[in-house]
Amino acid sequence: MLSRIAESLFWIGRYVERADDTARILDVHTQRLVEDPWIDEQRACANLLALMGAPCPPEEADTERVLATLAFDRASPSSITGALSAARENARGAREVLSAEIWESLNVTHNALPQQRTMARRYGPHSLFRFVRERSAMVFGLADATMSRDESWLFLVLGRSLERVDMTSRMLSTRVLAGDAAPSWTLVLRSTGAYEPYLRTYRGAVNSSRAAEFLLLDRLFPRSVFASLERAEGCLAELERANVREGHRIGVAGEAHRIVGRARTMLEFMQTDEILARLPARLDELQRTCSAASEAVTNRFFTEQAPQVWVPEGVG
Repeated sequence: MLSRIAESLFWIGRYVERADDTARILDVHTQRLVEDPWIDEQRACANLLALMGAPCPPEEADTERVLATLAFDRASPSSITGALSAARENARGAREVLSAEIWESLNVTHNALPQQRTMARRYGPHSLFRFVRERSAMVFGLADATMSRDESWLFLVLGRSLERVDMTSRMLSTRVLAGDAAPSWTLVLRSTGAYEPYLRTYRGAVNSSRAAEFLLLDRLFPRSVFASLERAEGCLAELERANVREGHRIGVAGEAHRIVGRARTMLEFMQTDEILARLPARLDELQRTCSAASEAVTNRFFTEQAPQVWVPEGVG
């Protein structure tokens, strides 16, 4: 596979997942402001912008600034609109390995964004968040149903999994670091689609330690950090399989596999109490792990190598 196409697929997975998760985080944020009139809006908005990598002075932070930065900024790939536009542009460059249905879904989603933006400003942003969640689920559902399980599929799922680790850890950070302005654990579980699976697993009221444990460590819930790391590690193992056949007998073949495997191992073998006792540091470490793994994937699979130049004998 051409590195250009592999990179496009990797970033389609990341951008669609980023739009989905950003919509979930913003939905929690706006719901919380509506339901609790005693929340310090400026503080909550400033904390959210800082967590999402777009800090601003606290006195300038409000809900309008949050939505303009994280939902409607077409120039920023960190916003919902920017991420979906970037996913569509990447799909344009990988048409030969995507099904027509995936391309049409991304194209329709992109073309509907101006109307959704107008409706969000007129009636409130929740219709936009629901639209983004549904369209993201449709794109990944079509990928599940129409793509062969070859390298193209592996790069798409690898991008989605790494982004999911990063965004789930940010969702947890919105609860852990926000102090009095934090959303309830029930709201955090609902935003990740984990509320019903959590109730079926623990069969009781929502408990802060168990909720954090579920979103971090549950092996069976697909949005948990552990399950996403395990999926990313599986994709990297498949992509590196050719190198293993060529004689790598010790350790793993790629730096990205090493980074992701180390993070997964830390979660798997460290005691839960020890993880929860230093949860803010662990979440920050997970976000840095995703950044390092993404960079390693880029260096390993996408960086174009300079053409080899043969030097005649006697020269140099």
